[in-house]
Amino acid sequence: MERLIRWIERLTRMGESCATACVLALVLLVFGNVVARYGFNRSAMALQELQWYFYGLSFLIAMAPTLLTDGHVRIDILYARLPARWQRWIDVWGTLLFLLPFTVLILWASQDFVAYSLAIREGSPNPGGLPAVYLFKMAIPLGFGLLLLGSFVFLWRRARGEKAASRWGKQL
Repeated sequence: MERLIRWIERLTRMGESCATACVLALVLLVFGNVVARYGFNRSAMALQELQWYFYGLSFLIAMAPTLLTDGHVRIDILYARLPARWQRWIDVWGTLLFLLPFTVLILWASQDFVAYSLAIREGSPNPGGLPAVYLFKMAIPLGFGLLLLGSFVFLWRRARGEKAASRWGKQL
């Protein structure tokens, strides 16, 4: 089982690298678009749409690594003040009752949405927009599939009383 856990963790680290690349691409796209618009009075709808898709893609792919490193934002009033044992069980039950069912629901609901987009080779409805929007829509099940795998690892680790791993592999 530990071998499978490590494989999923490696897979999510690859997802983290992809999300980082998407953010870098987004920064370069925004910079290029601003220079083109304000420096040369030019704009391209495809570049603007690409910005939106890289922004969404980075979030979708970063969900699992963020969960595994406990990097998500929490607004706790009670949780932070609870003993570690209670926090552990809140994480376990929260994963079982909320995270896993929600992830499965999104995967199930996105099937037809993505399949239809792929079947018609959906492009942008905007003039000059991206021709292959379906490629970005395929990131929805990809991101939530990674999150589902990451949820099982998170659940396994927390049920055993382990803390989340930091980005560099150490225990937090």
